[in-house]
Amino acid sequence: MSRRDRGITRLRGGRPRRLKVAGALAIALVLGACSGGAYQPGRHISLPDPPNERAEPLTPAQREHRRILAVYGGAYSNPRLEDQLNTTVEKLVASSERPDLTYKVTILNSPAVNAFALPTGQLYVTRGLLALANDTSEVASVLSHEMAHVIARHAAIREDQIRQAALVNRVASDVLGDPQTSAMALAKSKIALATFSRGQEFEADGIGVGISSRAGFDAYGATRFLTSMGRNAELRSGSKADPRTQEFISSHPATPERIANATLNARQYSAGGSNNRARNEYLRYLDGLVYGEDPSEGFVRGRKFLHPKLGFTFTAPDGFVLENTPQAVFGVKDGGELALRLDVVRVPADQKLADYLKAGWIENIDETSIEEVTINGLPGATATAKGDPWGFRLYAIRFGSEVYRFIFAAKNKSPELDRQFREAVASFRRMSSAEIRSARPLRLKIVTVTARDTIERLAQRMAVSDKPVERFRVLNGMDPNDKLTPGDMVKLIVE
Repeated sequence: MSRRDRGITRLRGGRPRRLKVAGALAIALVLGACSGGAYQPGRHISLPDPPNERAEPLTPAQREHRRILAVYGGAYSNPRLEDQLNTTVEKLVASSERPDLTYKVTILNSPAVNAFALPTGQLYVTRGLLALANDTSEVASVLSHEMAHVIARHAAIREDQIRQAALVNRVASDVLGDPQTSAMALAKSKIALATFSRGQEFEADGIGVGISSRAGFDAYGATRFLTSMGRNAELRSGSKADPRTQEFISSHPATPERIANATLNARQYSAGGSNNRARNEYLRYLDGLVYGEDPSEGFVRGRKFLHPKLGFTFTAPDGFVLENTPQAVFGVKDGGELALRLDVVRVPADQKLADYLKAGWIENIDETSIEEVTINGLPGATATAKGDPWGFRLYAIRFGSEVYRFIFAAKNKSPELDRQFREAVASFRRMSSAEIRSARPLRLKIVTVTARDTIERLAQRMAVSDKPVERFRVLNGMDPNDKLTPGDMVKLIVE
């Protein structure tokens, strides 16, 4: 949760956006679960300050670049890693169908596993993606895939498709004046765009494998990395998702399908994986890389969330898994049967928080339940709301010039659950100066395996709160039956 984007439901122009409590948390959790995938212009937009009127006007590419930096936490500075990526790109360009094109790589300061390209040749990879990769060939497969989008003009075509979809929706809404027709038109245009993008992804996979193979990289790098992406997604979700449920509307093909396609492409160039993976060499570049959230944007430690820049912390109820996003902090438990959301809004200083709770931004609130409270010296108000089968506990707490909103949701809400929600909010407080000074990010530490090391022993050294062995295997691209080999290098997550 950052200062750039303080919540998709924040007040605009003094008028609250109305939320239906039956669907509010479902929508919030869907948004909170989105990570990775293709960059979509217009999504999670946080525009920078407008340029000085006397300055040269920005080109569309420059505006998009600034927008991407705002959404993904800015650029991540790591000169050694940047040099390694640029060297890889130079080899790929020389072996591509368009060696005349110029590319520039930007590392984004985001834990998301993502990469994308602009029509101008701007390539973007997140540090989360680089942390998940395990050798140079895997990174080369990602970069060559994004280069393929530029070579095949996919990025330019996609922008045209997005503009066309927006135009269709605007015409249906403004000219026809029929909300139902408008929604149907937009849905059809989105389906067409998603289907087209799936075809683009497969084409880019084929072109990318060819480029990386001709450049001397292992043709099976894409297979390995896509496999790691799938396992990482499963670990994050806590269960094995059925890829068919997302295949039709996804802007990317289902991961198992892409893995099979990448393997078929690789077999055209090599019967098996080559030795040119440069695993240890690549891992050396990752030593010290920031892992997970940047503390400047708030970070999660188990059930605790801390935001040194904004100066607050809170602890979620037992069993909740928290995730920090640019819009809000989300938490889930029991497969989504329990959920929470924390975001920030601006409320006029002279408006009582009890009045704010019943101002219409959320439906079905029980006005008889509204009460004023004090949380660790901070003024607040709380209330309950209902939306079958969900029960809600709401809080608004004034902290400085802004108001922090907690929304807790539970199916079959009980007095015991309500007590747990109240205790969680009671943990909301200012961080001490010592806490702020000591807040630092997690980082990757590269260690060399010894004969005495086991996966379990190394996993216990990691600063993770749950499933350390599974996380160690996913982070290091290891199959369930893989064993450690003395002399190899592996990644650990440390404080």
